[in-house]
Amino acid sequence: MSGEANGAPERSARERILQAACELIAERGIGGARIAQIAKAAGVSTALVHYHFQTREILLAATLDYAFDLASAVRLLPAGEHGEGGSAAKRLADVVERSLPTTDPGRREWQLWAELWLGAARDPSLRPIAAQMYARYRTGIAAAIADGVAAGEFAPVDPVKTADLAMAVIDGLGLRVLLGDPSMPLDQARERIGEILARELRIPAGQLPFADGPAVHAEGRGSAG
Repeated sequence: MSGEANGAPERSARERILQAACELIAERGIGGARIAQIAKAAGVSTALVHYHFQTREILLAATLDYAFDLASAVRLLPAGEHGEGGSAAKRLADVVERSLPTTDPGRREWQLWAELWLGAARDPSLRPIAAQMYARYRTGIAAAIADGVAAGEFAPVDPVKTADLAMAVIDGLGLRVLLGDPSMPLDQARERIGEILARELRIPAGQLPFADGPAVHAEGRGSAG
């Protein structure tokens, strides 16, 4: 019983540290999120931060894992758990929808990704973290595509190669949505992504059923919903 009592505050402190790190990285960038600042924002000592995360690199990796896991709990559900009647097209559309910056938490998560892109381009120590995040991102999209191929909904494409194409399009158009580019509003980004994936999967252009309203977009690409 005492172990549970002692364990719960530690888990709570660890989560506060990760939440504070998410917010500071999104606000100030990876370079501006120092251990002391994260500790202050989380309401803990720097010693406790170091207790949970031995190095700054470990903390950054855990922060991105934390942000990704919160959203992907829904986005990366196995087939049949979305309640969509087993439609692989609907599942893929949901994955794409939740990968776009459609909500405030989603936009914050995109800011984290943008900081990771920039940081990893400058700092080789961050590149394994970026590779790990992209591997997980690819796995979720590839799984949805593989389900459609197995079910005969999609053409027999290579799920991983097609996922890489999907990620490139989502990243490119999603960044323009995040930046508020008037020539690429969210609805148009959805339409372009749907057209490209439909051609690749050899299905009718309107077969990927994207959500019509903001109420459906509870989760972002990798942050709290």
